[in-house]
Amino acid sequence: MQELLTFVAKSLVDHPDQVVVRETEAEAIILELSVADEDMGKVIGKQGRIAKAIRTVIKAATAKNSKPVYVEIVEDEK
Repeated sequence: MQELLTFVAKSLVDHPDQVVVRETEAEAIILELSVADEDMGKVIGKQGRIAKAIRTVIKAATAKNSKPVYVEIVEDEK
């Protein structure tokens, strides 16, 4: 799933080299997406529509997993 999220995010942004996806696994799988500050709006979209679409694609791709998968869009910590 990490590869799918990376591909989708790199397709949307102007700075694909700054796309970072981290995976954390516990009771659920959490994919943390980090992009350049200038690209944050492109990943979130108006009223969160792009972010919701990304989450829907990932959820559909992982429907047969035993653990739920969540996508979080995080700011790059400097």
